[in-house]
Amino acid sequence: MTASGCVTVHGELEVVRAATPSEAAQALNDFTTAYNAADKAYDPALDADQVTGALGTINQAGLRARQKNNPNGNPNHRPLELTDAHYVIPKKAGWPRWFLADTDSNRDQDSGKQDTRWLFAFVKSGPGAGWKAAYLAVAAPSQLPDFVKDGEGRAAPVSADSSELVVAPADLGTQYTEYLQKGTPDVFAPGVATSAWRDARLNTRRAGFSYQYIDQPLNSGAFGPLGLETADGGALVFFSSKHFERQTAAKGLRPAVSQDVAALMTGEVRSTLTKERVSSQLVYVPKKGAGAGKVIVLNRVPGLTSAKGS
Repeated sequence: MTASGCVTVHGELEVVRAATPSEAAQALNDFTTAYNAADKAYDPALDADQVTGALGTINQAGLRARQKNNPNGNPNHRPLELTDAHYVIPKKAGWPRWFLADTDSNRDQDSGKQDTRWLFAFVKSGPGAGWKAAYLAVAAPSQLPDFVKDGEGRAAPVSADSSELVVAPADLGTQYTEYLQKGTPDVFAPGVATSAWRDARLNTRRAGFSYQYIDQPLNSGAFGPLGLETADGGALVFFSSKHFERQTAAKGLRPAVSQDVAALMTGEVRSTLTKERVSSQLVYVPKKGAGAGKVIVLNRVPGLTSAKGS
């Protein structure tokens, strides 16, 4: 399908499959190989070209911290294995393009309540760019919906500004962080990453210490939301956010600093310690008018990215 008879050499206007199955499989293999090399050596440079967005920020910061604390590498390295891969590849015009890799990892049990699927969203920013993993989520097989697919097996991406859903993907980061700050808008189903986390922050108490939290959406570039239409008219969506936790001590006291925090810290902790985390969420967003109409957070992956003492 072209616009006004235009012909494009890179498919910017043509609606095409975002990747071939073999291309998707190669991207997953390249990521796994690089991830294992980086984890074994605790060297962020070894997989920097394979990650981006929320996953990339979390991965690179974590490796920098562990490299500082373990300069000889990871003494407990266990290679990550991703098998039984299923690829959900949307049809899309223009860039960026992306696909979902639904895999089984060797980090769980293969049956029962501990059985999980590792979901990776791979993004390609342009015709000359490589595939990079932007999001990771871990979910139970029973949590994963069926996707809309056409006769050629291509999935349907959800527009960031979709008006068919209870919350447009582009608004998820803002509404999630506003909910954490104020308790509204009340569009999220109760759960560990919503009501329970908010309650835990509100009720954190320690004599001589006060806590403040600031939450910010991450909506643009490699941190933008990625969504696929589900068979029931809803959507499965990845989105990103940033979270700050400030701990202030009364006179004569000092916040404790763990080894991992110290490795990413600037400044000196005298009375205040501020931690910055990036977080990615995988959510199911129902269509408007469907049942309770609440966004369900299926998984949240946070990671410490920096810290500051003062």
